[in-house]
Amino acid sequence: MQNAALIRKAAMDLMIQNHSLEDFGFEYVEYFDIVRKLIEEYRLLFIDWVAGFDKWNYIIDRWGLFNPPGVGPHDQDPDDDIPFDPDDFLE
Repeated sequence: MQNAALIRKAAMDLMIQNHSLEDFGFEYVEYFDIVRKLIEEYRLLFIDWVAGFDKWNYIIDRWGLFNPPGVGPHDQDPDDDIPFDPDDFLE
């Protein structure tokens, strides 16, 4: 989810830069219209990609941004109850 948020932010930044260049009178704005159309195509693919995420295969986000419904940043991690003995792997 964190990577998806970074990708979304980068795409939004490109869109904002497009508007800024228009405001400052950039001569070749039509090239950014091509970028805008490609971002829109990618956005539709992105929606399908994110919809395919398994919401119940997660690591608790202690910042609280990317937890599935009903899971809070202060909840106990269920993986903490799994017994682990490193000696089982080092012999």
